Amino acid sequence: MPGVANRSLHDIVEAGVRSGDHEAAKAALARMQERVPVSGTPWGLGLLARCRALMADDEQAEELYRESADLLARTQITVELARTHLVYGEWLRRRRRRSDARAQLRKAYEMFTSMGATAFAERARTELTATGERPRGRDEQVTHGLTAQEKQVARLAAAGATNDEIAARLFLSTSTIEYHLTKIFRKLAITSRRKLAGALDD
Repeated sequence: MPGVANRSLHDIVEAGVRSGDHEAAKAALARMQERVPVSGTPWGLGLLARCRALMADDEQAEELYRESADLLARTQITVELARTHLVYGEWLRRRRRRSDARAQLRKAYEMFTSMGATAFAERARTELTATGERPRGRDEQVTHGLTAQEKQVARLAAAGATNDEIAARLFLSTSTIEYHLTKIFRKLAITSRRKLAGALDD
């Protein structure tokens, strides 16, 4: 696979798996396994874990999807974290674990919608609908300019939950919660957690 940029390999793995071109997927994964550990970044390792999950059997896949989400949550590249939630949710739905699938697909849908990634959002919406849930439209997802996930974080923080407690409740990393709170404070024009409840009520 000469000439293929390293940053495209994860796309080739997923495309190969989805289209049935397993040889291309295997070749791209092999190159990732050679190169990603050299840099050892959370972004690269998170993509590698996701690609390994896509190619793994059921016994290994779930642990790898969770590893991917944990690693990518440590980065600022939220689109890749959302993509992990999406493919993990798709995997869960195919195994008839509808409740678990909904949780992952809902996260993916809300993240893609908030960042304007319409094609991925539609894919997540279709999968979410297949679990029996009606995804909320964009207008329903935004309150005070906050995305659905930011509103969740804000409500929990306003109720007195610590960043660690919020992270555990929402299955996110503490750094992701800190990132969301920074955006929430900016959108609500406040500077402290004590003012959250009042700002949300307004």
